[in-house]
Amino acid sequence: MRVIGIVGLPGSGKSEAARVAANLDIPVVTMGDVIREACRERGLDPATDHGTVAKALREENGPAAIAERSLPVIEADLGRSETVVVDGIRSDAEVETFETAFEEDFRLVSIEVPFETRSKRLDLRRRDATEAEGGESLEARDRRELEFGMGAAMEMADLTIENTDSLESFQDRIRTLLEDGLTAVERTNS
Repeated sequence: MRVIGIVGLPGSGKSEAARVAANLDIPVVTMGDVIREACRERGLDPATDHGTVAKALREENGPAAIAERSLPVIEADLGRSETVVVDGIRSDAEVETFETAFEEDFRLVSIEVPFETRSKRLDLRRRDATEAEGGESLEARDRRELEFGMGAAMEMADLTIENTDSLESFQDRIRTLLEDGLTAVERTNS
């Protein structure tokens, strides 16, 4: 059993890493889905209220609230798969929740990309300030994510993948990670 958590700022490639996992038939638990569900439970639109509800969940139930809501889904997926990917970890408290729940079977991967590259990628995906969650600019989204503790979470990573090369190169590194483990990617990073 292994649980691979993915952390990274908006536009870093978390969704692409999750897509590679899904293509390998590895279950992906997207923490943003927990927030979207909470939006719907509150009668709010996930497209515009995602950030507000994420902040509210953490204020109401503590900084690990979203990770705690994700645990039953991860555990159910582990019942049918040796590996589960957790997409969208946002804080050190969430990392600690997964480390406590899965101990040595949890590994954290930070995907890192310079701001300008992320900005260009998001523009290409048409997720600019007018279409981003709640209409936020990338700077505002970064600030919100960092306030949740994402910087601390990224520092806790077992492996950092710089996603500055081609899409194919990034996909290959994620595929290697999922099929062969962290040490195989560390060798290709050197």
